[in-house]
Amino acid sequence: MGKNTDTYHIDSDIPPESFWMASTARTNYPALGNDIKVDVAIVGGGMAGITSGYMLKKEGLSVAVIEADRIIQGTTGHTTAKITSQHDLIYSKIKNYMGEEKARQYAVANETAIRVISDLIEQEKIDCDFHKESAYVVTLTDSYVQQIADEANTAGSLGIKSSFIENTPLPFKVKGAVKFDGQARFHPRKYLLALAKKVDGGGSFIFEQTRVVDINKGNPCILVTNLGKKVTADNVIIASHFPCFDGMGFYFARMYPDRSYAIAVRAKEKFLGGMYITAEDPGRSLRSQEYEGGELIIVSGEHHKTAHGTNLHRHYENLLEFAKKHYDVQELLFRWSTQDYTTLDKVPYVGRLTSKIQNIYVATGFRKWGMTNSTASAMILKDLILNGRNPWAEVYDPSRFVLNPSITSFISINADVAAKLASGKLKPVPEDIEVEKGEAAIADIEGNKMGIYRDKKGQLHRVDTTCTHLGCELKWNDAERSWDCPCHGSRFTYEGEIIEGPAINELQHDSNEKNKIDPNIV
Repeated sequence: MGKNTDTYHIDSDIPPESFWMASTARTNYPALGNDIKVDVAIVGGGMAGITSGYMLKKEGLSVAVIEADRIIQGTTGHTTAKITSQHDLIYSKIKNYMGEEKARQYAVANETAIRVISDLIEQEKIDCDFHKESAYVVTLTDSYVQQIADEANTAGSLGIKSSFIENTPLPFKVKGAVKFDGQARFHPRKYLLALAKKVDGGGSFIFEQTRVVDINKGNPCILVTNLGKKVTADNVIIASHFPCFDGMGFYFARMYPDRSYAIAVRAKEKFLGGMYITAEDPGRSLRSQEYEGGELIIVSGEHHKTAHGTNLHRHYENLLEFAKKHYDVQELLFRWSTQDYTTLDKVPYVGRLTSKIQNIYVATGFRKWGMTNSTASAMILKDLILNGRNPWAEVYDPSRFVLNPSITSFISINADVAAKLASGKLKPVPEDIEVEKGEAAIADIEGNKMGIYRDKKGQLHRVDTTCTHLGCELKWNDAERSWDCPCHGSRFTYEGEIIEGPAINELQHDSNEKNKIDPNIV
């Protein structure tokens, strides 16, 4: 195909940064400075949290969005930003395991979410690079052709404009594809930063650098923060990616964390439209994005369970190799990774945290498809809070249990967690460890296992590598320079600060002090 065959590698010394983050200003909302009372407290300032806050405020309720870091920079700030109801080959699976009615609920919810996002962009006059595009799941092998054809038929029967095709605008031949019409792409931060401005003010709030560490159940609920200040609310929405409060819902046993990678390149040829993902594993996803009068091609994929595997930097290299195989790559401009949670049956958990708690709600487990699912979640939670019902609530109900594949998924996830808990503690620490600049290792210091990282200036940083959520042993992530938990996806900087939960306590630096483990289950 006449592509660029120059050999070059991604510079591991340059920290990853997503295009969405690099092309927008950082936010600076205040931390919670006083005890407050609102109608609805929303934990988490991503797509689900901001959209929920916007919709509830529009209904006349006072809201407070509480973000542990900065809003719209977690998973939402590192997405591929496809606004699509096409979530791999999902509809045939839902129909087989949950029935046609629930498959239709899922289809209608996500198709409605596309229209709602489009309408909000028009109503609020948001400049966010919104473009309508068709979405495709393609296969390069004969073994997936029938599954793709079945998905086209199933999606069509549920009301989605879908079709099976054999040719696409891609620069390589496919064996077949399912095409969804009426989908879209956008710049997620530009969109959500505009909505956030509508949330903050008039008795509603956005607070950053404020971590919720506990929730006292009741009517009203009291949210306890790391700053010592409290938020009292009649209703609570937990939209913190992984629930910061479990409430005996046992979400830690019903989801697993998964990381994936993305690069953005400038190519000589023009991208011919559409949004694509391959059915094969490891998957490849493609879409374009406007950039400095031209365009970027965003290539993503290479997923794996968090803290599983070694030499994680190679995932970026694999994506670049794929891009260069099919396009004349002129420049690599951005690279980033993200973390998503997958539920037992691959459908998000949205609704009441448990069947016994009536005023605490959750939205989690979006499995890489958070743009439409987050918007659908906001609509579901708004309706449940206002009138106690929603036409799509059943398929998303967090209390559901689907016989197949839930049982096998449950066994697999928790067997893996048990193995990681045991192996991390029993594995001997190598003697006489030497740590080079930019590298990390586990060392035995005064009888305790410590994570050691030597930065580019030669300074050593050490932390206790016991995860503060449930006590799993953390693993070093060489691609992101972080300590990651293989059990439930908590991540920490090399200095021990929390990057993302469910952990609520930082890592200790002193070998004489053990990490404080708090699963925050009850």
